[in-house]
Amino acid sequence: MSGAARAKTEPRAWQRMLSGRRLDLLNPSPLDIELSDIAHGLARVARWNGQTNGDHAFSVAQHSLVVEAIFRQQNRCNADECLMALLHDAPEYVIGDMISPFKAALGVNYKAFEARLEGAIHLRFGLPPKNPVEIKTLIKKADVACAYFEATQLAGFSKKEGLSLFGSPPPGYDLIIDPLPAPVAQQRYLERYRVLAEAVGLMPAADAWHTE
Repeated sequence: MSGAARAKTEPRAWQRMLSGRRLDLLNPSPLDIELSDIAHGLARVARWNGQTNGDHAFSVAQHSLVVEAIFRQQNRCNADECLMALLHDAPEYVIGDMISPFKAALGVNYKAFEARLEGAIHLRFGLPPKNPVEIKTLIKKADVACAYFEATQLAGFSKKEGLSLFGSPPPGYDLIIDPLPAPVAQQRYLERYRVLAEAVGLMPAADAWHTE
């Protein structure tokens, strides 16, 4: 079979982004990853498959902001580590937010694909391809704490169910989650990235780490 014939029959394995980038889904390149695409996509991906209360879906962009805030409040961390927390679900701008039972059913192939995409995203933003194990564990704790608040405030879980599935949130820590419209979540995600990127040195700014 000629190369031209193969090109006609092989399924497309790339996605064109609103930035104009064409992302190879099987071999993602950091050069094809743009923050604007990530923020736009995550702001329109719903947590809990959209099964949440309120006028707006609770987006992965807003979830990421909350996780980074919990992570920062609970740990002595630097800007690089906070950026890791903000980007912890960034691959979902391409693959969507699959609930944990579905991820488990898909198995290793899904996890390998997610890891490749995460590695490319990290390289694009000046981070190591993989989070250090200790930081990954701390981000996961913040992620699970956020899931508890989401489950009990938005997704119809009782506090007893939330505690049994996600454990107790950090002692003394509480928050009220109000789902944001997608454009607002997108803008806040971009703004938080810029603060952290300036602190890391990816963007020029004066005294960027001090936000208050």
